[in-house]
Amino acid sequence: MFAVLALTLAVAPATPSGTVDARVATGLKAIQLRDLRADLTFLASDQLEGRMSLERGSEVAVQFIAAEFAKAGLAPLAGGSYLQPVPIIEYLPDVQQTQLALRRAGKEQRYEFLKHFIGFFPRDAEATAPVVFAGFGITAPQFNYDDYAGLDARGKIVLVFDHEPQENDPDSIFNGIGNTTASNIRLKVLNAQRHGAVGLLVVGEPNRKHPSNLERLARIPGIMDRFSRRPSEALLDNNGITIPYFTVNDEVGAALLATAGKSPSEVQAGIDRTLRPAAIVLRDTVVEMRVVVASMRRATSYNVIGLVEGTDLSLKNESVVFSGHFDHEGVWDGKIYHGADDNGTGTVGVIALARAFMRNPQKPKRTLIFTVFAAEERGLLGSYYYAANPPRPLSGTRAVINFDMIGRNEAPSAQTEGLTQISPDTSNELGLIGTINSPDYRTAVEQANQHVGLALTYKWDQDAALNIFQRSDQFPFAIRDIPAVWWFTGFHPDYHQPSDTVEKINFDKMQRIVQLAYLTGWSFADAAVPPRYVRPPVSAKPSKQAR
Repeated sequence: MFAVLALTLAVAPATPSGTVDARVATGLKAIQLRDLRADLTFLASDQLEGRMSLERGSEVAVQFIAAEFAKAGLAPLAGGSYLQPVPIIEYLPDVQQTQLALRRAGKEQRYEFLKHFIGFFPRDAEATAPVVFAGFGITAPQFNYDDYAGLDARGKIVLVFDHEPQENDPDSIFNGIGNTTASNIRLKVLNAQRHGAVGLLVVGEPNRKHPSNLERLARIPGIMDRFSRRPSEALLDNNGITIPYFTVNDEVGAALLATAGKSPSEVQAGIDRTLRPAAIVLRDTVVEMRVVVASMRRATSYNVIGLVEGTDLSLKNESVVFSGHFDHEGVWDGKIYHGADDNGTGTVGVIALARAFMRNPQKPKRTLIFTVFAAEERGLLGSYYYAANPPRPLSGTRAVINFDMIGRNEAPSAQTEGLTQISPDTSNELGLIGTINSPDYRTAVEQANQHVGLALTYKWDQDAALNIFQRSDQFPFAIRDIPAVWWFTGFHPDYHQPSDTVEKINFDKMQRIVQLAYLTGWSFADAAVPPRYVRPPVSAKPSKQAR
């Protein structure tokens, strides 16, 4: 049994009090349970075949969302269309030819894909080079921390620990026992590139008190098999990544660090204790990384985007974004992965908000953007593309409300066993992920919640085991210092399974969540001062209402 890492920090459910401002009442009333049920029943039906990115079902979902935006009366945003093209490479790795080898003292040790490492890269690539160790691979001026200080990584393959230093320390300069953006592997790859590396290897931190990423993924039934047999996807520019990177298991990590002069555990302990670089040139250690792609094709998916223009001439160039993603896992081995909760609920929630704001006679001062992203399940591709190619300047984005899985009650599952504490009753609970970087955001939600009465939990901001903060479409905004929060009702045994079906949705709670987002979004869009992004993060502590 692994140690419990995520503590439940929850705001007790408020008793809905008073009537809402008459200016917003019509739109609030327009959020009807029957509409949520009807839309989700269609999106999660057998006919949409699990909405796998680039397949027929997802294309039907795109057209459905665009049609609903048009019927609601939203203005198209992407060059006069509701559709923003997202250029994608679909590729199938050759798991037999994709290889990792360690050479030392005239001997060679080869490792097996899936058993010892995983690595996905959208083109053939090969790197053979000496190996250097660069701590956690982080350069974070906001924390006055740089693992590359004094290290020459040019022409080298760099080995780094996953996650962040001091993640077992509640007083860590990063985020106590949670994660910050600095822990993200994509950002570590880009950082290695900037320092001249030709490849990156990531290994679970040896003193962790939770499963590694490889171990965590293996807990999700069938996912490792899908990794090896189903095509992967990447943006056409691969998010700026030009070097191959592999995630390796503890056996490989220990072998690579064998000449470090210290055990992996001692190396990590030293970094955690001093927060100083522990760069090591690993003697007589050369690694070959080889990626072979069995097949590849270019294709296009679409983000669906519409807007309600703000009414204030001085503020309408600023915007509030409501988002979700429409894709899921498609059909696999003859079974449909319906994706009712993940993320049919989020898609339906964004559509419901678009209707609500359009039906409300009065509109807020700032512009409202409604976007449902493509290919989230394939690596947040749609949201990364939007953030890099925004239809409106991101500098004017004041807040993001991102829906991803807002329709179920959190329940024990293999993925989360021993890693998070679950409330005895989650039937009215909503998680907010990312308010550590915006206390103003949290305050606005809690004020709006006085009219709705949900139980709010911030426990996922204190998670270091499941990488929650990085796993949905708010993340590409958060790394650009935008107050962006994932609204989430928690994992359950049906996550990424064919059994994620519409009859299991708690529609009463889902309706209240959409209502809360409507009131909160209105607050963001009409306030004199929008929420601020704070660096470094503010600890996720319970408010005075906390249980």
